[in-house]
Amino acid sequence: MSDNKWILLEDHGAGVISLTMNCAPVNALTSENLNFMAKLLDNLEDDNSIKSLVINSSFKVFSAGINLKEAQNFDLDAQVAMVRGLNTVFSKLFQFSKPVIVASEGAAIAGGFFFILTSDYRVAGPKSMFGLAEVQVGVDFPLPLLEIARAMLGAGDLRRLMQSGNPIKSEIALNSGIIDEIAHEGETFSRALAVAKNYSEIPPKTYSKVKRQIRGSSIDKIQSLMKANYGVPDNGWYSDETKAAMKAKIK
Repeated sequence: MSDNKWILLEDHGAGVISLTMNCAPVNALTSENLNFMAKLLDNLEDDNSIKSLVINSSFKVFSAGINLKEAQNFDLDAQVAMVRGLNTVFSKLFQFSKPVIVASEGAAIAGGFFFILTSDYRVAGPKSMFGLAEVQVGVDFPLPLLEIARAMLGAGDLRRLMQSGNPIKSEIALNSGIIDEIAHEGETFSRALAVAKNYSEIPPKTYSKVKRQIRGSSIDKIQSLMKANYGVPDNGWYSDETKAAMKAKIK
């Protein structure tokens, strides 16, 4: 287990580590939690004994993205901290040299969906939902995250998910290639572990090179964007529509 209770680490042998998000009730993303995860990913990247990583959730929801009740009142500094945290974590995951397997039993929405998009193999539950709800809450996409979405989604899925903000069910995500398989209910994590153990047997240097070959042009763009103040807009993230849009979505 890590020293931060929102992330639970477990060693499953054969170099397979699970990273379980544990921030009740829906693994809402905060700048503090994202900063912790960024440092954790650096440590996991540098540990040669780790061969593959499984990311999952302690709860029915995988991750609902940022907490809108808090986010609607973000000042400029808080907006900058959130965008920097999102950009840093997901750029690190996108570039992570080792296999990243995701077990998403429940909904992965907005920022939470980027755990799916940055991973190498995606196992979903039959009740999983996936979506990019940013447009509905009055924010656009930080440019490093936009580059990830462009690299990982087909043109049609990119258009539908980003411009409508509506989620899709696991069957549609499977047919679109957004996820790789649907496990039986309650077996998502065990199936992801099996995949991770299989991936852990691949020669690690070769795996890293092949992953870089596939994602290299997008990684280069993201690295360039991150050099510009970590991809954070100078005038913040919100527009004059954001607070009202977030408030309307809170139930």
